[in-house]
This record gives sequence, structure tokens and C-alpha cells, in this order.
Amino acid sequence: MLDRLDFQILDALQRDATLSMAQLGAQVGLSSTPCWKRVKRLEDDGFIERRVAIVNRHKVGLPVTVFVSIRAGQHDEKWLARFAAVVSTLPEVQEFHRMSGDVDYLLKVVASSIDGYDRFYKKLISLVDLAGVSSAFSMEQIKSSTALPLV
Repeated sequence: MLDRLDFQILDALQRDATLSMAQLGAQVGLSSTPCWKRVKRLEDDGFIERRVAIVNRHKVGLPVTVFVSIRAGQHDEKWLARFAAVVSTLPEVQEFHRMSGDVDYLLKVVASSIDGYDRFYKKLISLVDLAGVSSAFSMEQIKSSTALPLV
């Protein structure tokens, strides 16, 4: 069970994981040692999965974001396992969701250009049998956040 301090710690860390224990403790009203113990427990219990740096995709040459809607060629567990294994190996795929409704799967893909996306698309369709693929290119990213609404 998480308490108010745990949520405050999680909220602060998801906004800036580089905070020292002293800085984090000051933000939530704890000294360093109790703060560290809580962070350690949150990590051990799986509330904090990992700490990462968020890289500016434009600056590293990946300005194109494509949302790829996929209709499955088959709907059995064997096909899904193969499809999930294939998609999980493709580094361009940032997110992979099984959906309800008309679309079976939705991928969020980053690419260097439309040609870069086309190379990704050709690789994807060569690796797994799909009934349909539809691509929607993001024209502008208006909001992006990794922070969950915790407090």
C-alpha cells in the first residue's frame, strides 16, 4: 500500500530522476536516509521499473512519428506470440498495444524520414503475415509526457 509520501516521491522522480536523495527528501519532507529507504522499497516492489534519460528524437535524427494500425492475419496464440516476438525486436517501435475495436494492434514508430519509415514497413511486412496495415503520420506533437498523474 502506498502512502502520500510514496506518491510524492514517485511524482518527483518521474519528473526528474537525477534528483539526489537530499534534494528528493527536501521536496517531500524527509531526510536522506528515510527517503532512500522508501525509494529502495519502491524499486524492489516494482513501482519504479527503471530510471532513464529521455533523448530528444529530433536532435538524434528521428523526427518522424508514425502510428501504425494493424489488422491481424490470424487470431491464434501461436501467431500472436510470433508477431509479438518480431515487433519487440524492432527498435523503431516505441510502443506496441493490443487494441479493442476495428484495429487489432497499434504501434508507435519513430523514423528518420518517410523513406526510413518505408524501410521499416517493408521489413515488418516481410517478417509476419498481416491482413492490413494503415499508417498515420504525426504532423505535430502537441503534448508528450512520461509522467503519470499521481498527485
